[in-house]
Amino acid sequence: MIDKQNLLDAIPSLADKRVVVIGDLFLDDYVVGRPERLSREAPVPVLEFKRRFHLPGGACNPAHNIVSLGGVAYQIGVVGDDEAGKALKRKLEEAGVEISGVVVDARRPTTTKSRVVAEGTLVFPQQLARVDLVDRRPLDETTAKALRSHLEEIAPQVEAILLSDYKSGVISTDMIATSLRLAQKHKKVITVDSQGDLYNFCGFDLVKCNRREAEAILRKRLLIDEAFEEAGERLLSDLGAKALLITRGADGMSLTSRGGVSFHIPAANRSEVFDVTGAGDTVIAVATLALAAGLDPVIGAYLANYAAGLVVRKLGNATVTQEELAWAIENW
Repeated sequence: MIDKQNLLDAIPSLADKRVVVIGDLFLDDYVVGRPERLSREAPVPVLEFKRRFHLPGGACNPAHNIVSLGGVAYQIGVVGDDEAGKALKRKLEEAGVEISGVVVDARRPTTTKSRVVAEGTLVFPQQLARVDLVDRRPLDETTAKALRSHLEEIAPQVEAILLSDYKSGVISTDMIATSLRLAQKHKKVITVDSQGDLYNFCGFDLVKCNRREAEAILRKRLLIDEAFEEAGERLLSDLGAKALLITRGADGMSLTSRGGVSFHIPAANRSEVFDVTGAGDTVIAVATLALAAGLDPVIGAYLANYAAGLVVRKLGNATVTQEELAWAIENW
């Protein structure tokens, strides 16, 4: 039986756990303005510039969340030899993420997601548009080999290996095979936020996807708890995984683990949802930390659910602290 005290007692064990996070690294660029009038050129608002800021995105966000919760994160990924890449590395260093595994590839731009946001009398800023600069080509072998070499060096030092696949070239077949081999060799927890293509990640300790991704791979709608339970059991068997976590937006999440154990966890926060950007990154970060700490996957899923409820109250890729997590458990 999971109760409030179980969860509160589990939070301190997340500290100091070491996780290497491998995946596609993004710089999230926010341009914020105040709407003044409608443009004469097109039916769009004209914003008066107020400020601009950057946040670490993509696979940087799980790493940032791990550090925010008191863990140690080693980042592995690729940036371009450009201002965006330099800005992203600075942001990661400022956050306390270890970036020796970040490779600079001058032949690729740093993936940048630029958002135009209107700020006015509304309770929360409104995103009006997003423009992505992204190169989805496979990495060249020199860069890919450098990433695998960094992973070989870092893997023995950590408790967990986390793959964050945003379909931009880093999580290749070779990278998956190398990660799984090292996890098995050094007896490390291995998890993935799959963003689809679940069958690429057989043999992992925890596979996370969202409802849409699970429906796409199973080719069926998932509408009720029983359907998620059946889906979880089938995917868990097919993948040979130890646990499968399906996030369900406003309906919370469903966890299936070995032994036929299924839990359906209602969303911790359904009324103060302002920006869902990066909530899935927070979920995989917390769930991975929990496994690295030796906690039961169910405890990890409950903690991740509360953490997701916190970050959707914030703008952009947000993080959660141990203090905030304890507050959410106490009050929600």
